[in-house]
Amino acid sequence: MSKEVTARSARLPLARRSLSDSVHDAILAMLMDRQLQPGETLSIDGMARLLGVSPTPVREALARLEAPGLVRRTALKGYRVAPLLNSDEMQDLIEARLVLEPVLAHKACARKTPEFARELERSMKDQHKAGRGPSFESFQDFLRADEAFHATIARQSGNDFLRAAYEALGGQVQRFRLFAGQGVIDAEQAVAEHQAIHDALIADDPEQAKKAMTVHLENVLARAIAELAEIEK
Repeated sequence: MSKEVTARSARLPLARRSLSDSVHDAILAMLMDRQLQPGETLSIDGMARLLGVSPTPVREALARLEAPGLVRRTALKGYRVAPLLNSDEMQDLIEARLVLEPVLAHKACARKTPEFARELERSMKDQHKAGRGPSFESFQDFLRADEAFHATIARQSGNDFLRAAYEALGGQVQRFRLFAGQGVIDAEQAVAEHQAIHDALIADDPEQAKKAMTVHLENVLARAIAELAEIEK
């Protein structure tokens, strides 16, 4: 573990939330900023010493980070940092989202409520005002607003099976891993595409909501593939 990780992690405010959540957020920041490199072994005891906590919240945090594919656990060997998705894997991920999210948007539109509209509006405002980088500390609010926008639509669909399938993908966080050191370079495009989805939902137009979500995800895929091509050079 590098001196940079030690120095930066020592400044992380672990008391802001519950200890478990704070440890999760601290390790997430290290992963997203690539202070912990893909393939690196993650020692539970070592991470606990670094953060000044017991091994239990670290173990809980790593289990949570395994779900979206940020770390991988091997029996008898422990955890390692997961590699970045390659171009084929990113395409597979976005294709899975394309199967689910346009349908979720269509269903959510048909079930629109005033509270749903207010939640969408809040997430749009949060995206507009959130920082965009280059460190995770400065773009984490944008990630959370992006996640909230898509999650709100998934919940409003009323189909718990589709929602659970969407949540299992961890799509946004894998996409945002590409922004380490440079920030959210497609923020303006993403916000404009989200606005188009929002407007269709508010206008009670399920077909247009479905179409706008499809366009957004196809554009996300194209941008992600271009960014990966630069990383893989």
